[in-house]
Amino acid sequence: MNTNATNPNVIRAGGLISAIWSSFVKLDPRIQIRNPVMFAVYMGSLLTTLLWFKSLSGDTEESPTFIFGVTIWLWFTVLFANFAEAIAEGHGKAKAAELKKSRTNVIAKRLTNKQERITEDLPASELNIGDLLIVKAGEMIPADGDVVEGIASVDESAITGESAPVVRESGGDRSAVTGGTRVISDWLIIQVSTLPGGSFLDRMIAMVEGAKRQKTPNEIALGILLAALTLIYLLVVVTLHPFSTFSVAVSGQGRPISLTVLVALFVCLAPTTIGALLSAIGIAGMNRLSKANVIAMSGRAVEAAGDVDVLLLDKTGIITLGNRQAARFIPSEGVMEKELAEAAHLASLADETAEGRSIVTLANQRFEIQGRNLEEIKSSFIPFSAKTRMSGVNFNGSEILKGAADSVGNHVRTLGGDVPENVKSAVREVAQIGGTPLVVCRDSKVLGVIELKDIVKEGIKERFAELRQMGIKTVMITGDNPLTAASIAAEAGVDDFLAEATPAAKLALIREYQTGGRLVAMTGDGTNDAPALAQADVAVAMNSGTQAAKEAGNMVDLDSNPTKLIEIVNIGKTLLMTRGALTTFSVANDVAKYFAILPAAFASTYPELKALDVMSLTSPASAIISAVIFNALVIIALVPLAIRGVKSRPVGAAQLLRDNMLIYGLGGLLVPFVGIKAIDILLAAIGLA
Repeated sequence: MNTNATNPNVIRAGGLISAIWSSFVKLDPRIQIRNPVMFAVYMGSLLTTLLWFKSLSGDTEESPTFIFGVTIWLWFTVLFANFAEAIAEGHGKAKAAELKKSRTNVIAKRLTNKQERITEDLPASELNIGDLLIVKAGEMIPADGDVVEGIASVDESAITGESAPVVRESGGDRSAVTGGTRVISDWLIIQVSTLPGGSFLDRMIAMVEGAKRQKTPNEIALGILLAALTLIYLLVVVTLHPFSTFSVAVSGQGRPISLTVLVALFVCLAPTTIGALLSAIGIAGMNRLSKANVIAMSGRAVEAAGDVDVLLLDKTGIITLGNRQAARFIPSEGVMEKELAEAAHLASLADETAEGRSIVTLANQRFEIQGRNLEEIKSSFIPFSAKTRMSGVNFNGSEILKGAADSVGNHVRTLGGDVPENVKSAVREVAQIGGTPLVVCRDSKVLGVIELKDIVKEGIKERFAELRQMGIKTVMITGDNPLTAASIAAEAGVDDFLAEATPAAKLALIREYQTGGRLVAMTGDGTNDAPALAQADVAVAMNSGTQAAKEAGNMVDLDSNPTKLIEIVNIGKTLLMTRGALTTFSVANDVAKYFAILPAAFASTYPELKALDVMSLTSPASAIISAVIFNALVIIALVPLAIRGVKSRPVGAAQLLRDNMLIYGLGGLLVPFVGIKAIDILLAAIGLA
């Protein structure tokens, strides 16, 4: 899959130019006011601009050059904040541009007579919900819908980016199709489920462009905190001017602090760094999900993933490989294992199920039994039927069958045979350890048992151990009986399980956890999963699933990979870590700025404050300009980190806090001392200090 369009490390020239242009467009006051911190900086920039024009007439307390320098860098601060947001938005728009290529107004073939396959052609934009369409090989699917008849391979690469086609068929959990995908074999009859303009593809485009991004509770809380800090600094700075004027009047020496210096002081002390990057961090979180081929309905869902402490995972396809595999042959008394393997091999040659193929593979691995052609050996396949629960082959006048223990037992007894005790014991043993026993017979003779077992995915136990370290409880959901569920849960290393799960049982379990104050994540693809998905805090629906599941979820995995849920949790935690790290860095920055700008700002009013000039800056003007320049440049320097994110690690909260304070707290404290001093030296070297 080509990920360049959404890779945060790849910024193409076109995207860079677009972001720069967007930075100026975002100077619209109606856009700026959405961010209280940067709006205050924006208003300060306007004020110093007016003061600069006034200074040109000679009526000012500061030189025009000084005011111009402060003004330019204040505007750069605002533009750099806009640029950070525009860069983050740009990655989403790149993904959206790819998706838009799939949204073409194709001609649909609407069925007017389903039985006789009579159709009429009309634009996809004129379709209505409930219309029946027929789509043949090579044709584009015009609209979202559900397959009501047929089975076909569908190319969904335009949406998912994956080249491998998927099978879509009527009934079950693989019946949903998406407009903009292409049928590459056979045909499908589809019932339209969504009106034009509201299709899944249209919603995806809107979501990745960030048009529907909602602020999360944590983001809102942080925004309130930053706005409060900004207001406090504003009140403090405003009151400094009368104090300064009064001090000069009483002492009879020096001059009051100027408005330009007060604005510079406010901008440097306010939490402008995190204020400028906050929106970019949130958008980047959604874009990271987009890179992983997961579409989030809102930023709230992304952040909730970072706070999840209970994960509900289906057993089949997530914890296990999805199909049971033949694990061993258990022969009946007096029967050699090879004889049982040969009979099972013959009975499974024409069985195209995953279980049937695994039996053939196991027989070949154990005894090098090669494949045979059923026509050449003059045999006929006996297909599986729900009534008999058996399948097999007629071979050399004998009937070889495999199937459920009770079904094969009843069949053998009708022919005058019986089931040996050791076979009954083997059936009980396999069932007790969570496997599925298939009994094999030749006519009236029972040959033995094939053990089918769920194969736990490699590495999944280690993933669950990592989640446990992060304080996340894993719960396996399965329709198996409690005994089988317990066996698989122990092998996989999950913390708990729900056996014989029904839609009502899943819903009740989620509500129970939520009542206890837990945040729950779940993945699902079927209509029976929809109630639980709607209740879960983070609900990941599979793109291959039903329309009901996709409507109920607040995220959709385009790859239909159930294990993606674990990756989503990590992305959510990365978002939280990034916001926390940059907030720590921003607050720590202010300490250094105090020592840089306060002595300079009050040098003429309170000469004693010169003792706090620990950086020995060239002059008060140079100190203020250097601090303002650093304040602007640090935003740009942190843009890559805001977009890439601070990686979350499976460690405790105490260690995370300690590491955060050590790296970003100490770093935020030291970097400004070095940066401001370096800028001061540079200004002095070029004669601007």
